[in-house]
Amino acid sequence: MAEIPTSDYPTIDPTSFDLIVSSTGLSASLLAAAASVAGKSVLHLDSNPFYGSHFSSLPLPSFLSYISSPSSPPNLYSDVEASSQSLPEPSRSYLVDLVGPRLLYCSDETVDLLLRSGASHHVEFKSVDSSLVYWDGKLCSVPDSRQAIFKDKSLGLTEKSQMMKFFKLVQSHISLTRSGTTTESGEEGGVMIPEEDLEMPFVEFLKKQRLPPKIRALVLYAIAMADYEQDNGDSCKIVVSTREGIETISLYTSSIGRFANAVGAFIYPMYGHGELPQAFCRCAAVKGALYVLRMPVIDILTDKESNKYIGVRLASGQEIFSSKLVLDPSYQIPASLSPRETVVSSNLSSYVAKGVCITDRSLEPNSANILLVFPPKSLHQEQSTAVRALQISGNVAVCPSGFFIVHLSTPCEDAALGKEYINSAMKALFNSRELPAESVQAQTKEEGESVEAPTQEEGETKPTLLWSCAFVQELREASYDGAVSICPMPDANLDFRNILSTTRKLFQNMYPGEEFIPQNSAADNIDDDADEGSPE
Repeated sequence: MAEIPTSDYPTIDPTSFDLIVSSTGLSASLLAAAASVAGKSVLHLDSNPFYGSHFSSLPLPSFLSYISSPSSPPNLYSDVEASSQSLPEPSRSYLVDLVGPRLLYCSDETVDLLLRSGASHHVEFKSVDSSLVYWDGKLCSVPDSRQAIFKDKSLGLTEKSQMMKFFKLVQSHISLTRSGTTTESGEEGGVMIPEEDLEMPFVEFLKKQRLPPKIRALVLYAIAMADYEQDNGDSCKIVVSTREGIETISLYTSSIGRFANAVGAFIYPMYGHGELPQAFCRCAAVKGALYVLRMPVIDILTDKESNKYIGVRLASGQEIFSSKLVLDPSYQIPASLSPRETVVSSNLSSYVAKGVCITDRSLEPNSANILLVFPPKSLHQEQSTAVRALQISGNVAVCPSGFFIVHLSTPCEDAALGKEYINSAMKALFNSRELPAESVQAQTKEEGESVEAPTQEEGETKPTLLWSCAFVQELREASYDGAVSICPMPDANLDFRNILSTTRKLFQNMYPGEEFIPQNSAADNIDDDADEGSPE
């Protein structure tokens, strides 16, 4: 952002607030909305000329500048490699999510919060048409319902029977759990999964059910959304327990059919995920929050005697005071004021490797928006994390009709290895005019054996990669002390559940006893176009 003369900044009045929020990312916008609903006076700032911060959706040229700029926050984005082809035109018609790939479950708490707060009146959604998994060099559908299992031609009769039996057990457990049953045998022959099985690694439970490797991979990585290879428990960074796996399957299955116009479990916001923080900002504005973009915080003010936080100095030179402060994760604050408590545990990966591709064809005929998962070892033998890909189309207004944006991501400790996985996934999916500037190293399943590209049916060809970019984002956790809180960066997950949980904890720390956006908070947010945007 070009430097603005001090005289061109607006003067803010009043000069004292209950809360100053310096970021319009999703977590920050939720905190501003929750504080405003609770009756707090809120000043909401952002140094950028757009809403969303690290959760925004940017036109393609702006996206590339944002992650590549030397003035970008240090270490948050690195190892940026873009293909040398010219940006596809009109380049500003392509909106790229900084958080991609990302979706919302139809039944998750984020959707409930959108409805409860009234933010759903400011954003519209489209359904994800299909879910795929990469297996044995082929793209296979994810059979996530009884009907889908029966229709799936890639499964044999024995596999279909095994999968039906497993889902019947899981659905029985979920139904009995919801009804409050605590014994292992419920009414009408229903069965609950024993407590000792719920505590064991999910992969071991699936083996106990005698599910073959392909079905285990489908359940673990395409439905339960495990990030790390689960078969090697000793080296697995995050082992998914049966209880956690069943909870995600419950969310997945309950999402199917929740909204009449959603064909599967997932929805995606029109115009990209940057619409979500903007929707919550509108809710906060209705409750009286004051908004100023292009207004960086350049210094934190402290009491001379106690050294405790009292306010901020803005780029305009104006000093604004408050009792609480929320900062963007990129802000470097003095060590004496650094929040000392993390909201979540520190067992997360340090980075997430990401990719953005623009293509000329869909990965699957007759499907516009597609979720695709590459399980560990599906690209090459050393692959230890799942790679997720999300294809989105012009029907969600993020690119011109007839073109597609594909987001990819995988958690990683080593940036080079993470990008290696991303580039391998690109190579498997697309006919490439040119891969990113750094050549993709050939991957092997076993020494001397190259990875196979997806098998194509006769007459079919892979989509052409028109432009691509790979980069690495640092993961930073939320943290807090009595007055200063720092919001989290986007995590490596598919959905926003962890971000929402972290935000709720931050709010509870800031305002103990206050309810986080109560049920009746939507009443004042309904306007003339209130029927727009509801996922229903």
